[in-house]
Amino acid sequence: MTATDGQTDPWGGTRQARWQQAVDWPLTGAAILFLLAYSITVIADVDVATAGVLRVVIVVSWAVFPVSYVVEIMLARHPWQWAVRHPLSLVFVLLPLLRPLRLLRVVAHSTVFQHSAGTAFRARVLVYLTGAATLVTYIAALAVFEAERTAPNANIVSFGDSFWWAAVTITTVGYGDFTPVTLRGRGIATALMLGGVGVVGVLTATLSSWIVQRVSELEERNEVPKTVKRPE
Repeated sequence: MTATDGQTDPWGGTRQARWQQAVDWPLTGAAILFLLAYSITVIADVDVATAGVLRVVIVVSWAVFPVSYVVEIMLARHPWQWAVRHPLSLVFVLLPLLRPLRLLRVVAHSTVFQHSAGTAFRARVLVYLTGAATLVTYIAALAVFEAERTAPNANIVSFGDSFWWAAVTITTVGYGDFTPVTLRGRGIATALMLGGVGVVGVLTATLSSWIVQRVSELEERNEVPKTVKRPE
């Protein structure tokens, strides 16, 4: 929980909340820059000088995350308790590519989703899961393409093939027309399959719950007896 959520974390305290509020958007921008630089490095055919610049951008944009994390721990009211209770902060340090997911809060908290508490919660879940699935699919496609494109006997030799493979893998379809052959690629595939099962399961449950709620509301609305005036 950060200051941007409107509350102060009791384990982090006010000083840490102010720091988190100050660096929230800069860190999100750094994550987007990291993703863009990594994408160009993997997909585009750049010269040596451009590749060197991109590597510097990747290293610098990633380095700000561990620095910010260390500052957060130092400013926390109870450092170790805060670190244990906020594992996602460490995840953003290790995987800064996931930090743009925080932009989905703007959409999830818009007035479109504020009809009722249940509807708003389900809408936020759907927004976060859809955004996370899309971003993870893209990142997995980049990572697998980088690992597979120069491997002997590889059949994933273009980013289009890699993205198609990632899409059918995370949705648990698994056509089998493209398969990674490297150890790194297969490791990414395993993680993506496990994540896909969870994403599909939660999405299905959320949609089913919303449909059941809507049907129940319609049935209750139709069964409300109309008040009949008695003749005087």
